Amino acid sequence: MKIHRGDEVVVLLGKDRGRRGKVKKVLPKKQMVVVEGINIVKKHVKAQGKQPGGILEIEKPLLASKVMVVCPHCHQPTRVAYRVEKGQKLRVCRRCGSLLDGGKDAR
Repeated sequence: MKIHRGDEVVVLLGKDRGRRGKVKKVLPKKQMVVVEGINIVKKHVKAQGKQPGGILEIEKPLLASKVMVVCPHCHQPTRVAYRVEKGQKLRVCRRCGSLLDGGKDAR
């Protein structure tokens, strides 16, 4: 997947369109990501033993196609390109050409 845990992403579709957040979890087999503070739903939980019941707010996964990576250098939503340097496959911003994985410019 082109989206990794810790990336800042912007939501393209749905009720949270335009909002930004960090990726908490990536589910590659389902092509989904969990983003902090995005796609919050309320879950009604019954009391079990000593644990009280109530209404919890949890973050549900989003399809990876509904989010776009935000470049840490140009602060714009961007598609991801790949470059191979010294035998390593690196993710690169398509707008400005800088590395998304940290480090120096890949130009």
